[in-house]
Amino acid sequence: MASVGIKGAGIDLMEMSDHDLYFDQPLPESMKKLIEQAASLYHRPESEFMLLGAYMIQPHHPVVHVALYRYYYYKHRLAEALMIAERTLEDSGISLGFLGHWSEATLARLKASESNMAMVRYYLLALKGSGFICLRMGRRDEGLMRLKKVIEMDSEDRLGARAILKVVENAEAEACEA
Repeated sequence: MASVGIKGAGIDLMEMSDHDLYFDQPLPESMKKLIEQAASLYHRPESEFMLLGAYMIQPHHPVVHVALYRYYYYKHRLAEALMIAERTLEDSGISLGFLGHWSEATLARLKASESNMAMVRYYLLALKGSGFICLRMGRRDEGLMRLKKVIEMDSEDRLGARAILKVVENAEAEACEA
């Protein structure tokens, strides 16, 4: 097992074998159909309204969050994607028993253990995604802080935040040389 920030803890962010992933959580059939229909109408305005309808009915469901996040991200509506990423951090934090701000998160505060690793990973992926969006929006310092927070809890870089940070650092170094 790869250690991820708690010395000797032996926690592996990729270990989720016995626990539901976000997309395994029960979702009413009507919501599944609504999300599938929204996906099939992606290029039409109704798609967003369907996803927002799903959000109004199931505002805390991870599948709904992911569907809305992807919709906004791929439409280059980064402010809305960031808003959903923030909501995902709040909701997944609550499910982990963590009520603090992402900047205060640690594996210990997220109560990271093999029994909830899928949700910890989901939290960290939302934090990584929000950091990337902040960078894309020109909010460099905030984006870097979010990525560094992920790296702090994922010392083996299983989630790839270090690669994004490296790209930013290389781009900045090239800009200084020019």
